[in-house]
Amino acid sequence: MIQNPKRYTITAALPYTNGPIHIGHLAGVYVPSDIYSRYLRLQGRDVLFVCGSDEHGVAISMKAKKEGITPQEVIDKYDGIIRKSFLDFGISFDNYSRTSAKIHHDTASEFFRTLYEKGDFIEQVTEQLYDAKADQFLADRFVTGTCPKCGNEEAYGDQCEKCGSTLNATDLINPKSTITGDTPIMKSTKHWFLPLDRYEDFLKEWILVGHKNDWKPNVYGQVKSWIDGGLEPRAVTRDLDWGIDVPVEGAEGKKLYVWFDAPIGYISSTKEWALREGKDWEPYWKDQDTKLVHFIGKDNIVFHCIIFPAMLKAEGSYILPDNVPANEFLNLEGNKLSTSKNWAVWLHEYLEEFPNQQDVLRYALTSNAPETKDNDFTWKDFQARNNNELVAIFGNFINRVVVLTNKYYEGVVPSPNTLSEVDEATLTELKAYPAVISSSLERYRFREALGELMNVARLGNKYLADEEPWKMIKTDEGRVQTQMYVALQIAAALSSLCEPFLPFTATKLSRILKIESPLSWSTISETSGLLPGGHQIGEAELLFAKIEDEEIQKQIDKLEATKTANTAENKRAEPQKEAIQFDDFAKMDIRVGTILEAEKMPKANKLLILKVDTGIDVRTIVSGIAESFKPEDIIGKKVTVLVNLAPRNLRGVESQGMILMSTNTEGKLVFVNPDTDGVSNGETIN
Repeated sequence: MIQNPKRYTITAALPYTNGPIHIGHLAGVYVPSDIYSRYLRLQGRDVLFVCGSDEHGVAISMKAKKEGITPQEVIDKYDGIIRKSFLDFGISFDNYSRTSAKIHHDTASEFFRTLYEKGDFIEQVTEQLYDAKADQFLADRFVTGTCPKCGNEEAYGDQCEKCGSTLNATDLINPKSTITGDTPIMKSTKHWFLPLDRYEDFLKEWILVGHKNDWKPNVYGQVKSWIDGGLEPRAVTRDLDWGIDVPVEGAEGKKLYVWFDAPIGYISSTKEWALREGKDWEPYWKDQDTKLVHFIGKDNIVFHCIIFPAMLKAEGSYILPDNVPANEFLNLEGNKLSTSKNWAVWLHEYLEEFPNQQDVLRYALTSNAPETKDNDFTWKDFQARNNNELVAIFGNFINRVVVLTNKYYEGVVPSPNTLSEVDEATLTELKAYPAVISSSLERYRFREALGELMNVARLGNKYLADEEPWKMIKTDEGRVQTQMYVALQIAAALSSLCEPFLPFTATKLSRILKIESPLSWSTISETSGLLPGGHQIGEAELLFAKIEDEEIQKQIDKLEATKTANTAENKRAEPQKEAIQFDDFAKMDIRVGTILEAEKMPKANKLLILKVDTGIDVRTIVSGIAESFKPEDIIGKKVTVLVNLAPRNLRGVESQGMILMSTNTEGKLVFVNPDTDGVSNGETIN
């Protein structure tokens, strides 16, 4: 670990521009990295926080094919949505770039050439999967098949999303091309490989020994598993028509592999920032006094802890990450988040549907952060955290303090009289919180740090509840002055301590308290008089609003509609039955009928007894549809009846025929009916 660094370079994983940002991205990467960056800035540190759109992945090409547009149109569309979402949500990047930018193409090409000229690559002809019908080599994501490790039949060529295993497309059992559906063939092609095996000893020493005690167990464990399994050369180029050209002779038509070019995006984003700000970019990547921290999700651990460090080591002039505090995954209502299946809470939609409530989502995601294990986001939990914690604890304390100050002193902070032991103890406890919260943040324990922030608000609520100034005002106005003075110091401290977690709330609270510039955490630790006597505060405003059941139900219904749509899209028709002759079909007498009466079969949950006018008679038919229809709702319904089915006795009732049914996209039974009015009972279906 670097002690007392001169500067910090903080990176957040580059989001793919094949879709908008969702809560899984926020919880895993962007909220914790923003909290950390904001915290460091409050401490007066030199911080560079960079990110950018990852625009060369196969996911982009797949999205373009699906939507019938060009890859450039895809990245322009989603880059715009993502940028605005981050801005509106308050993610405080110093620079947000694009891997399609010229500065990135130049930086990635130069990096490749440096390693190429040093002889760090292996040039090799290998057998790759090829779609003969599409006449192209298949990138990993254009191949699906059965995972060799867990048996998941829908694994991708680079990763199994069920068990999390990193794969090669050639590892898949029964591979299929996602372009044509055909089984691919093997075909020879030339590529350049980074020989990771050469860096095994370096990685063992640097990570397994050097970071054994300070990296998160989930990160350390995954890296150790990879290294213990033996590292192999990994391709840095691929056959693809979208991406950065491989900048050497003999590589026509080949592109840099996205995993090679994407992390270099952090460097090119830094260069872009430096050019704009008139600064030197190199100290942020090449000075040993710089602390480099990568914020990522667990699916990127291998790339940021093994492959990118090996690239940096091979180049020779760059520093290595001091820490990679990767989070696990956030699920949604019990199911895995999925961009392709639209199973997500999209940030841009949240911002529209919950205006001015950015901090509520930041709070919910941080308090339930998947720091050491996968966690689940539910709308009910989101509502409870807002109503029972932000509103009832934080907001309630601030509201009481501001309302009482305006009521008793016209908004002027009273000067304290003699402090009691309780007052002294409360102010002493308050002074300890900046160090406590800092300790958690420095160890990347954001959930723990947020809990300590809320304890400051709890301290304030307890103080007011115990002291009861609204009662004391009747007997000892001098004592109430001191009580309100102490409570206002806690409120002032909250305005700064909450800024990394709840930046919009911090701004609003500072405005209410009329604090011109943020209080430093060292000031909170050392000073009792954060708001001096005589300071004028503003009128009370609610920091947080209660979220009603109707708003939450709307979101739950929205997800249910997505689930229904996915079921319909993925539903596969039953395979065709064995062929029959026309004479076999002609034996069936199928007619239009009308249900005249309907009642439940006694002691049977699934059966209805129907009286049906078939046009040739009125007969009894027992049908297993009671779980889908109420008897009174189907009287008068036109139906299709197989009338010459041999009678069958069901629970003492003779059933003379069968009603024809199907199921809709939701799996519910529906009647098979003639689609034209005026078809008479008894008409045959031929």
